[in-house]
Amino acid sequence: MDDDAAREAGPLPRLRLDELLEELQVRIDAVRGTRNRLQGLLEAVLSVGQELNLSQVLRRIVEAAVVLVDAEYGALGVIGEDRRKLSQFLPVGISDDQRSQIGDLPSGHGLLGELIRHPAPLRLPELASHPASSGFPAHHPPMHTFVGVPIRVRDDVFGNLYLTQKRGGIDFDDEDVAVLQTLGAAAGVAIENARLYEEVQLRQRWLQLSAEFTGSLLSGTDETSVLRLMVERAREIAGADLGLVALVTPDTEALRETLALGQQASAHHNVTLPRKGTFAGAALAAGELVTSDDVRKDPRITYQPARWEGLGPAVAVPIGKNSAVRGVLTLARRAERLPFSAAELTPLVGFAGQAALALELADRRRDAEQMSLLEDRDRIARDLHDLAIQRLFATGMTLQSAQRFVQHPEASERLVRAVDDLDTTIKIIRSTIFGLREQEAAPTVAGLRVRTVRAVEEAARVLGFTPSLRMEGLIDVDVPGAVADDVLAVLGEALTNVARHAHASLAEVALVVRGQALTLSVEDDGIGITDAADAHRSGLANLAARATGRGGTLSTAARKGGGTCLTWHVPLKIGH
Repeated sequence: MDDDAAREAGPLPRLRLDELLEELQVRIDAVRGTRNRLQGLLEAVLSVGQELNLSQVLRRIVEAAVVLVDAEYGALGVIGEDRRKLSQFLPVGISDDQRSQIGDLPSGHGLLGELIRHPAPLRLPELASHPASSGFPAHHPPMHTFVGVPIRVRDDVFGNLYLTQKRGGIDFDDEDVAVLQTLGAAAGVAIENARLYEEVQLRQRWLQLSAEFTGSLLSGTDETSVLRLMVERAREIAGADLGLVALVTPDTEALRETLALGQQASAHHNVTLPRKGTFAGAALAAGELVTSDDVRKDPRITYQPARWEGLGPAVAVPIGKNSAVRGVLTLARRAERLPFSAAELTPLVGFAGQAALALELADRRRDAEQMSLLEDRDRIARDLHDLAIQRLFATGMTLQSAQRFVQHPEASERLVRAVDDLDTTIKIIRSTIFGLREQEAAPTVAGLRVRTVRAVEEAARVLGFTPSLRMEGLIDVDVPGAVADDVLAVLGEALTNVARHAHASLAEVALVVRGQALTLSVEDDGIGITDAADAHRSGLANLAARATGRGGTLSTAARKGGGTCLTWHVPLKIGH
């Protein structure tokens, strides 16, 4: 009986053993799956923590999240500084073609905005069932299951992770939420490290620019070239598409945009504008840095807002403070780009202050050099008057007294010519003395020499370089006031033509008074005048009329090596 009973009872224990073995296998698989997920989480944390480039860190975070919870789609939304919407949205799982068909990326409305308003984990078996859900745009792939968790950097919510469509058609579970929260904590540390690294790098680049800028100014480089360096490097460091400098004019109600580089630069270059109703004027009125998320729609800009077409985020910072303000540096980005962050703006204020100090030091250096130059001129003028003229005068008197002892007609004639040459030389030296001393005179009594120098210096601001200048003859003695006014008008028009049309990198000016005629020539190495229409447009007709009105001529010729040579020639009525 015992054997029969054992045979009848045999299959039941074996069945229980099979069930136990199957249950054990399930638990082993679960442990193995948990181990694999933990291993994946560890690898994801290590991968994210190794990167210092912020954009790469953000991309790795969302890619790791998709893999860890086995989702089809994932995204990371970065919350903007206004704490109300997303400033960045990085999707994974959607192709470039799908993205272009969908259109603009989400900015934080609907369900995505729910996590911004309530930064806590959110898990849904069906997206559309949530009251905040606003549906999907056309061409968007279908999405149902959803899980979202915030990413915190210290005590601040940096952004949110969004995952949808768990593979296999199942819902996200509590373990998925726990894994994402763990990844989010590690991501917060990695993001903070990347941000600190970028801020240090940015500050270092601004400090290098400040040193480069100050060194260039104090080494004697002209101000226009240094301002160009400042704008070019500031655009590069801040990632701006437009950079411009507006300088304060003697008219306290106006600014002059002297330099503009980048997008829409032509609308801002060499433009005089009022302070009121302009972005630069708003910075001066505030006395500090001002920003705009969309400069095209900024209510502070009422003067020619169309100049900002195509641009969006902008920042303007005064160069200097209070009465010592020199101007305004403005940077702007294209309309579709992100606003300037606080980390990008903080070093800009310090740079503008250092730039103002460097410009002030450069002014002091130029003043010292000018005083030294004036002292040298005064010494030269005194030596010429006290030594050279007296010696020449004495020599002339000696020759005149010796003339009565010379009997030969040809020798006597040569003596007369020598005396006349000495008189002419004395007149030239006296004219030079007047020119040297007139540099110290008030602007209202400045002669043609001084006015010509000033005209050339003024033109350097527009040209971007300083033209060379050569002057010969009794310019302040033999040139009447009306002719001098014409000379300055012709010179200004000619140099303006070079700036507008020639695309030149060099210009040479010569003003010569010889015999009874004055010749003004302006040469450049630009593209030249191609036809008569160009000549008319560039204002040469007006210059020709001025020459004809004084019985003179205007001519233009190709310059050897490229460019144009303009020559304005008029007779002078010396002695009348």
